[in-house]
Amino acid sequence: MTSKRLTCATCLRPATTCICQWITPTPMRAGVLLLQHPLEVHNAKNSARLLHLSLPGSVLVIGETFAASTLQTLLAGPRRAVLLYPDTPGDASLGIAPPPPFEPAWAIDPANLLLVVLDATWRKSRKMLYLNPALQALPRLALRDVAPSRYDIRKAHAPGQLSTLEAAVHALAQLEDDTGRYAPLLNAFDGFVGQQQALATARG
Repeated sequence: MTSKRLTCATCLRPATTCICQWITPTPMRAGVLLLQHPLEVHNAKNSARLLHLSLPGSVLVIGETFAASTLQTLLAGPRRAVLLYPDTPGDASLGIAPPPPFEPAWAIDPANLLLVVLDATWRKSRKMLYLNPALQALPRLALRDVAPSRYDIRKAHAPGQLSTLEAAVHALAQLEDDTGRYAPLLNAFDGFVGQQQALATARG
């Protein structure tokens, strides 16, 4: 008889690789919506689940192409939605519409903002943007003065690329002008990375 592998009901990982010890509840002023590509859901190196569990009130939705009505519901509300995404050259050639400008005045009160984060590889995130015109219509927030990534378990395809957790945390700290609030979560992320490295070593 084959025994069924136990799964943690919180982090949704096998009990032997549970990451719940790294969950660090961190209240934020802005809202956070995570749109996770399906290929990332079961990726052991993925940090979005840890981010979601650590940000009370955040929302995580899985998909690549979303119905217009679904996105409308997710983006509707009193908060102004902004997409965490750089202004990248070549978007127009891919059929991606240029975004409206992000107004710095919006960040005066981050509680009025909904930070939309795409959890995917760089290539897949661009495809998600291409497939969802409602995301193209959002103003974009680009990160500035970002420290090097701590994400040693996953190879970056370009300088400055961060994990989903790091990118979202830096964006929130940038909007709220408060890096200290998120330092414990970044420290916990270091523990998560160390755990994944140890598991990879153990597997040989």
